[in-house]
Amino acid sequence: MSPTITHQRTALGDVTPNNLGQLRKLNTILFPVNYGEKFYNDLAEAGELAKLAYYNDVCVGAVCCRKDNVDGKTTIYMMTLGVLEPYRRLGLGHQLLGHILEQAKDMKPAVESVQLHVQTTNDSAVAFYKKYGFEVTSTVKDYYKKIEQRDAYVLTKTIEH
Repeated sequence: MSPTITHQRTALGDVTPNNLGQLRKLNTILFPVNYGEKFYNDLAEAGELAKLAYYNDVCVGAVCCRKDNVDGKTTIYMMTLGVLEPYRRLGLGHQLLGHILEQAKDMKPAVESVQLHVQTTNDSAVAFYKKYGFEVTSTVKDYYKKIEQRDAYVLTKTIEH
């Protein structure tokens, strides 16, 4: 008997009004925070800063960012990045984060950094981001209002141009 050969296909796709419902459901499963209508409405304008991750044509992850201007410097704030548990360690988080970092390098005006918040107890997320050159730049007490562990790290990666 010959071994079964499986071909897994991963791909990134755009967030559109037609798949916002999928993204909503995904975020409900992935994150302990409820995102409101404004969050999803703003994503319709996010362009390349919001992507869905597909595994064999099934939506299993997403990244959602926005461009900010902080003290006259352009930054990208990563609001969410997550992949469903059974699909982790398949390179999807790497693809999602890599896409955002590429966008950051190419944007005008020049993006100085990418930032995000992570619960201080989420060691696996901190380790993931550190692999890509992010550093813990501060701790915010009581960042999360409606969930326990309330404290968050701010992780920052400076973008080299």
